[in-house]
Amino acid sequence: MLNIYLASPRWFCAWVHRAINILNGALEKYGAPLFVNHEIIHNKIIVDFYKKKWVIFEENLEKIPAWSIMIFSAHWVSPEYVKKVKEKWLKYIDASCPLVLKVHNEAKDYLSRWYKIIYIWQKKHQEALWLLWEDKQNIFIVENKTDVDKLLDTLKDEKLALLTQTTLSVSDKQELENYIFSKFINIEKPKASDICFATTNRQNAVLEMLKSNDIDWLIIVGSKNSSNSNKLKNIWDKIWIKSVLIDKYEDLDYDFLKWVKNLWISSGASVSHELVMDLIKKLEKYNNAKFIEEIKVAQEKIDFSFDLELK
Repeated sequence: MLNIYLASPRWFCAWVHRAINILNGALEKYGAPLFVNHEIIHNKIIVDFYKKKWVIFEENLEKIPAWSIMIFSAHWVSPEYVKKVKEKWLKYIDASCPLVLKVHNEAKDYLSRWYKIIYIWQKKHQEALWLLWEDKQNIFIVENKTDVDKLLDTLKDEKLALLTQTTLSVSDKQELENYIFSKFINIEKPKASDICFATTNRQNAVLEMLKSNDIDWLIIVGSKNSSNSNKLKNIWDKIWIKSVLIDKYEDLDYDFLKWVKNLWISSGASVSHELVMDLIKKLEKYNNAKFIEEIKVAQEKIDFSFDLELK
């Protein structure tokens, strides 16, 4: 018998749910084709589903015909990009995450007060790429201590602010943040954490699982380009417990699964309820699995309205 344990919260966070609702509402109101400037969320299954509905994910603005209907992905866009969209006479709907927008507003505020910004990010993530549209001269991105050390001479006498990507590992971010504060005296950060509540809650749920002694294997449902999903897997990799990041049941290593008794499952904030339930149903059907317990650490009640964008 394969025992299944689930982490909670999991599945779509509030901002992902909002972005998907905006996309569904736009399809219903305007029909296809619709254009999205980037993957609406970082989930391969979801993106492939909408491609079949003639939603076109196109990052090159020049390839989007004038007068088209366009949706901004949940990862935010810069004011300069919005200006170019308007110049092409595109009708746009903004599905940006309010929590990502919070960080970008912080950046604009600091820049307006002549601060230079150190920004902790995961390499090539869309949030940071858009932030650089604001001011490439005064925003410095770092991923590790080596990146920080390279800035010591450049920024040692500057007035600095520290901002972070919303989907980082809480523990990794704290470690690097402490290092940055030890190297720069004249630096400050916002009062509220830039890491979103959904990322924090899901990491706490996975950490709660570590208190159990009966752990054979962890499955994280999520795509490989999903930052928050990867951070869940990294928690387990650091303590040498085998984990795997998959989009669907068919991606599993079935031979290894034969040796597993206690299977723990979580998912990233860009994963739907249906994808997780499909995995569990197939494990029960094909692998003699049985649901045992759900580990809850928080209840997410936050929701974001999307009505205004569709009016």
